[in-house]
Amino acid sequence: MGGLKEELLKSIWHAFTALDLDRSGKVSKSQLKVLSHNLCTVLNVPHDPVALEEHFRDDDEGPVSNQGYMPYLNKFILEKVQGNFDKVEFNRMCWTLCAKKNLSKSPLQISDEDAFKVWVIFNFLSEDKYPLIIVPEEIEYLLKKITEAMGAGWQQEQFDHYKIALNTSREGLSAWELIDLIGSGQFSKGMDRQTVSMAINEVFNELILDVLKQGYMLKKGHKRKNWTERWFVLKPNIISYYVSEDLKDKKGDIILDGNCCVEALPDKDGKKCLFLIKCLDKSFEISASDKKKKQEWIQAIQTTVSLLRAGSPPPHKEARQKRKELRQKLLAEQEELERQMKELQTANENKQKELETVRKVGVQAAGLHALEKRKQTNKQTKRNTHKYCESVLKVRQKMEEQVAQKSSELEQYLQRVRELEEMYKQLQEALEVEKQARQDEETVRKLQARLLEEESAKRAELEKWHLQQQQTIQMTEAEKQELENQRMIKEQALQVAMQQLEQLELERKEALEQYEEVKKKLETAANNTKTWKDKVAHHEGLIRLIEPGSKNPHLITNWGPAAFTEAELEERQKSWKGKKATSE
Repeated sequence: MGGLKEELLKSIWHAFTALDLDRSGKVSKSQLKVLSHNLCTVLNVPHDPVALEEHFRDDDEGPVSNQGYMPYLNKFILEKVQGNFDKVEFNRMCWTLCAKKNLSKSPLQISDEDAFKVWVIFNFLSEDKYPLIIVPEEIEYLLKKITEAMGAGWQQEQFDHYKIALNTSREGLSAWELIDLIGSGQFSKGMDRQTVSMAINEVFNELILDVLKQGYMLKKGHKRKNWTERWFVLKPNIISYYVSEDLKDKKGDIILDGNCCVEALPDKDGKKCLFLIKCLDKSFEISASDKKKKQEWIQAIQTTVSLLRAGSPPPHKEARQKRKELRQKLLAEQEELERQMKELQTANENKQKELETVRKVGVQAAGLHALEKRKQTNKQTKRNTHKYCESVLKVRQKMEEQVAQKSSELEQYLQRVRELEEMYKQLQEALEVEKQARQDEETVRKLQARLLEEESAKRAELEKWHLQQQQTIQMTEAEKQELENQRMIKEQALQVAMQQLEQLELERKEALEQYEEVKKKLETAANNTKTWKDKVAHHEGLIRLIEPGSKNPHLITNWGPAAFTEAELEERQKSWKGKKATSE
């Protein structure tokens, strides 16, 4: 809560110092009421106007000043803040109160929105003392982050010249001077406004909104099992996903804790670059756009979970705290060195005064001795004077040795400070190298694991093929035996069929003989039938053979429906007429 309170105080300090003063040099109570009401609104704290009236009674003992407002601010507002407020809206309210009065009128290469984000970043990186300033080390850190986000190269020599010029005049920059520096384009030459704006927004998301990583990926649904593109935002304890990167339509959250884990998945269902986020209540299948993005997301989530397990703050906040502690340590060492230098200088001045006093005392003692003992010889006086000079010289030599020793110690201490600074730089470089080596080691380890998995899969596949081959060979032998059995069965069936064929041949011959006999009988019957037909022809009035009729239309005769065709009937009529003529 202490860190949050300090961050809030920095923004409130800007808003408070921008309020107008009356003729007596005080801030009016009405302005403080408006400021307090706005703070309570954006911080979701109940407003108590009566407490403000009681705190600032109109008497001589309750001046409306910064010192008088701070106790009220701490007691009635900041101590009631729970953290359930929008940091961006809070900062924007304070920015609205102070920007118009302090923002430079000269044209800048960044928009007002970008200037607001730089102002919020300044409050995050500035020192915890008032008036607020940002020291050169933090300016370098911020400019490096913006330059990296733009994809440009960092100009260290250019910043060193700027840092030397800055250190000769002041300790650091105010928020408005930092905005002027970034807005002037001095360290972003060759970049357009949109690129600079995107870089500032990326740094703002990381440092202020605690966005560790963000981007588009595909997410598998839990109910319909379909894949949908979502904009994912990773923060220190949560992953939120939205419809698009404008963050307007939030679809859900993945709550992270020390029990969560993330693991890579093989490609399936036509989706590639898959990984799984396992939580206590449910798991989430995610598909990245490529292998690099997949590895970056897995590494980022694993780092976040590790920080949650260790109870550590986000990386950028931890780095800021370490930089502040290092600066405080160096400042303490520098102050200790200055204190020792002052002590040495004071000791040297005291020794000089003592020498001067001893010399004066010696002179006075010599004069008194000469008056009291005029009878002493000049030789004794010279001897005494010589001894005194020797003692004075010894004291002086001793003082010079002490001063030289202290100077040597001071030089050694300064050398140690320089060595410590160099060791700190080397340590930072070593940490970066170690971090990169760990990342490379993790990448190689995962690559080896993936190769082992592929080798295991191929080995299993080869064993499966070998087993299938053995089964195929066994099936081939079984089929061969089966074919041999079938061949034997078919040969036996063929022999039986040959016997049956011979039997059928005999039966065919017998049937043929029977057919010949039936044919003869049929011919005999046909001859008999022909004879009967002739007899019928002579005696048609007595009997008529029934024969199949024609398909032509039937005629009606004296005997009923005729079985004769029209041509046959005409033929018969001619026959009757001929017989009739013969009889006449």
